[in-house]
Amino acid sequence: MRLLRANVQTGIISYERAPEGWKGLGGRGLVARFLLDEVPPQCDPLGPNNKLIWAPGLLVGYMLSSLDRISLGGKSPLTGGVKEANAGGSTGMRMAWLRLFALIIEGDAAEDGGWRLLFVDEDGAHFEPADNLVGLGLEDTALRLIDRYGGKISISAIGQGGERLYRTAGITHLDKDNNLTRISARGGLGAVMGSKHLKAVVFNHSKANPPPVVDKALFKEASKRYIKALQEHPQTSEVYTNYGTAAMVSLCNTLGGMPTRSFSSGSFEGADKISGEAFREINLSRGGEHTHACMAGCIIRCSNVFLGPDNEMAVTPIEYETISLMGSNLGIDDPDVIARLNRIANDIGVDTIEVGAALGVAAEAGVFEFGDGERAIRVMEEVREGTPLGRIIGNGAVITGQVLGVTRIPTVKGQAFSAYDPRAIKGTGVTYATSPQGADHTAGLTIRAQVDHTDPKGQADLSRPAQYKMAGYDSLGACIFGGFALAPDMVRDLINARYGWTVDNDYLVELGRKTILLEREFNRLAGFTAKDDRIPEWMTREPLAPTNAVFDVPDEDLDSIFDP
Repeated sequence: MRLLRANVQTGIISYERAPEGWKGLGGRGLVARFLLDEVPPQCDPLGPNNKLIWAPGLLVGYMLSSLDRISLGGKSPLTGGVKEANAGGSTGMRMAWLRLFALIIEGDAAEDGGWRLLFVDEDGAHFEPADNLVGLGLEDTALRLIDRYGGKISISAIGQGGERLYRTAGITHLDKDNNLTRISARGGLGAVMGSKHLKAVVFNHSKANPPPVVDKALFKEASKRYIKALQEHPQTSEVYTNYGTAAMVSLCNTLGGMPTRSFSSGSFEGADKISGEAFREINLSRGGEHTHACMAGCIIRCSNVFLGPDNEMAVTPIEYETISLMGSNLGIDDPDVIARLNRIANDIGVDTIEVGAALGVAAEAGVFEFGDGERAIRVMEEVREGTPLGRIIGNGAVITGQVLGVTRIPTVKGQAFSAYDPRAIKGTGVTYATSPQGADHTAGLTIRAQVDHTDPKGQADLSRPAQYKMAGYDSLGACIFGGFALAPDMVRDLINARYGWTVDNDYLVELGRKTILLEREFNRLAGFTAKDDRIPEWMTREPLAPTNAVFDVPDEDLDSIFDP
């Protein structure tokens, strides 16, 4: 297991054997172990002592549907704590083909102040000047790098958001069709990359080169079982294939948990206009590609290429989180306006959830009126341009609220809620409150549980296993939708076949729990306490229409959720 370590300050690049304590880890689990071992918890997230890690999941490299995700990690400039942000695309796959267990970026910006890119191939790695890429959005960055290195590469890059150290900035990866739009979005890791004056990392390996497998027969058999389960599950063979994540609009709106006008309501009167069905009908009528895979080999194909009124690509992909945070959350019911907002965010390289929440806070402050899509687009252009207002929005919902005098700020640990109001979907609210990552639905979504989501009883018991499973999936490199088919015995057999281990059916949950405990330890050392594991106070007293629910899960349930 070799890792690549590159110091942007000194220019020193080395290949090393992974430390003994890192063996058996990958993806999110490896991020957590790395942070505890190498990053001072009290360090300045944008200072020289913070580091970035690229960590493919344990099952990455085989083009097996939904199992090629990449985890990136570092100390978050948004939350001040642990941050793992994963994405699809091709980065994880090519790292596995290059036999890279991890990539670590460390040091301060180079003394000459110049920008660099890191190029990695079978022959080694080296820095190259990248000043000519500075100031470019990600669309132009991708075009220039593909023109320079060819079309069979993978890229991780930042846009203007990362260059300006926006705390909403992510690190964006190429999808299988060379769209630089698959973003490790949350927590501001793009700002960490920008603080080191690293514009991009290019991974070059043109031929498929899957990692070795110890038991090929078992791996093949378990892979077939997994694919068959995906093909037979209605969510992964029909719903997400046909409608993408936008299928969640109707469900969440029906439950009264769809963020509307800066989380002032859970039901949006324009939901039918921005539903999965509406987006599909519009897109297909324009000749768009409404079933699209971000990763090679994916059979779910939940992504899309959404065309605008001119039948030219407006954006890829457009997801439920964006539809909600940049749609209903802003009182906007026009799919084309949401697509334009999405594309600007993609090109800048910022998190549509965090920026969408910040825009909602700005609208509440009177910067623009809810429902004014053209004004919202203009504000997003200010984020691109770096005006004073743009920089405020670009630094997230908390800073936007503090500067503009708004107290209703929908965040936990400084990170904005995703598109499920925690008053109406309380199990997910528990996840928001207690996840070491900050508010994030992908840390443990509970919306599909057959329960009364507004009843505070038992919600911690829903959230806990969901959080363990998701931390496990993130460590495997598995997409959240792969979880519909990844039964414990499949995970067991794939891992044992790949590595020659002897894990049992409890492996996934144990891996997830271990990961979360490591993350919580880093946060504890960084200064987090139980007081940080709370939903904002205003949500405990402000009823949410139409259910009139408040967040009333007892503090003792939150404080004891991860107890042995």
